[in-house]
Amino acid sequence: MQLNRSINIVDKANKIIKTVGSREPEDIAEHLGIIIMPVHFTKQKGVYKVIERNRFIFVKDDLCPEKRKIVLLHEIGHDVLHKGEAKMFQEFSVFDMKNNRMEYEANSFAAEVALPDEEILEYLYEGYDIETVAQYMRSDVNLVALKVANLNRRGYDFCLQDSKSNFLK
Repeated sequence: MQLNRSINIVDKANKIIKTVGSREPEDIAEHLGIIIMPVHFTKQKGVYKVIERNRFIFVKDDLCPEKRKIVLLHEIGHDVLHKGEAKMFQEFSVFDMKNNRMEYEANSFAAEVALPDEEILEYLYEGYDIETVAQYMRSDVNLVALKVANLNRRGYDFCLQDSKSNFLK
């Protein structure tokens, strides 16, 4: 089940990248008709909501560009993967993957869109560890670890590093 779901997420991410011609969350959101609204959150980084059939991503207004990109891709992941379940969304702990399938899947989607296979594979085959790959790709080490886990599910065999399930809390 997990492998099938992982491949489905990869396929959806790749289809969107190809259709939009970009990995940038703002371009993807515009293409999908999602409105991005900056909000002065104190704890939360972002939230996806459907309000009267309009789709919104509310994103913390003071995030650094790298974290903002990850948060937006995570929330777009909810739109792409969980639109039917969006009416049930309450105040979930965003990015807390321990007990929440939807949060894990949204993070997985973000990793697939943000981190191209070719670039990750090039660094890994050169022998770089996940932390170094994250630095070179200007990403979060936990997102890179999730991407490597996804690659392993697709048949690769890289050493995995533990990632924190609440890396964007």
